[in-house]
Amino acid sequence: MIRIVGKASSINVRKVLWTCEEIAIAYTRADDGPELEQNPNGLVPVIVDGDFVLWESNSIIRYLANKWAAEALLPTEPQRRAEVDRWIDWQATEFNSAWRYAFSAIVRKNPAFHDAREIEASKKQWTRMVAILDGQLARTGGHVAGAAFTLADIPIGLSVNRWFMTPFERPSFPHVAAYYERLSARPAFLRHGRNGIE
Repeated sequence: MIRIVGKASSINVRKVLWTCEEIAIAYTRADDGPELEQNPNGLVPVIVDGDFVLWESNSIIRYLANKWAAEALLPTEPQRRAEVDRWIDWQATEFNSAWRYAFSAIVRKNPAFHDAREIEASKKQWTRMVAILDGQLARTGGHVAGAAFTLADIPIGLSVNRWFMTPFERPSFPHVAAYYERLSARPAFLRHGRNGIE
């Protein structure tokens, strides 16, 4: 059984919880613990698997899919695997970077994020990223890396949840809206994805 350290409200902890439930991995979770000291960034999540400690949420979900041989989520064929990896990495770099300022200002009301021009720029960039995702979903007709649900849909799905839950005026993206409803048919997403915006 693995141990997950980090609050269940954290978007990055939720990636790991959702992954565990998709793969049927037994786990325990604690808000904090001494293992957090092993992450030099001081961030969650951290997982403990026997004597192995791992941090960085996208590395953790890949590790879990690899260890438990969840090939439907993380294919072993190189090109199919690259499609999944590409969208996981895109979420961590382009998508997250786009919404960070606006989300911190609008939802978290963090006083460090108060510049109106930066908020508008972030909302514009966030919208551009969602437009990219909408186009990809139009091409696949299903999920982000293809027709079927994969590991890439976990980080992307959590970011899409933030898009819909953050109160600001946004354009309609029909393929993203349909995707959000498809994800909502998954019990693990309802428990760990469509359950908050932290």
